[in-house]
Amino acid sequence: MNFVRDHQAWGPPIVFFLAFGESIAFLSLLIPATVILLGLGAIIGESGIAFWPLWLAAAAGAFFGDWISYWIGWRYKDKVAHMWPLSRNPQTLVRGQHFFERWGTPGVFIGRFFGPLRATVPLVAGICGMNIKSFQIVNLTSAMLWAFLILAPGAFGLHWIERYFSF
Repeated sequence: MNFVRDHQAWGPPIVFFLAFGESIAFLSLLIPATVILLGLGAIIGESGIAFWPLWLAAAAGAFFGDWISYWIGWRYKDKVAHMWPLSRNPQTLVRGQHFFERWGTPGVFIGRFFGPLRATVPLVAGICGMNIKSFQIVNLTSAMLWAFLILAPGAFGLHWIERYFSF
């Protein structure tokens, strides 16, 4: 834990990159960031590092990842289906499209919390031409909540469990 405390300045950039990679359409298929972020939450709690700067970094990374995914969808429309890695797994985009068509704007919020949908729903929202203002409001609120839910259980939960269930 001393190593983590001594190098805590690297925490926010690392957390930003992981959340960004987890949220952007093409990188999310290559980076298993959810598990890493959950583990980082536990490291936060055990090392005594400040939670809020890391939460802000995770929220910002998730926000910008979805924003870029939306922009790619808006800019390239149906050509996105032919881009790698989505061209190798077209069902991912189809599932996102069905989800978005069924749920619309609330679906963008809900999609943030479900692995395979996390990066494809913003992409589909852009393809479908969702209003940018509505998208960004949902993007910001869901990114803030997602970042809290991914980091807080480890950061705060381990101490709570230890305090209330120690024998």
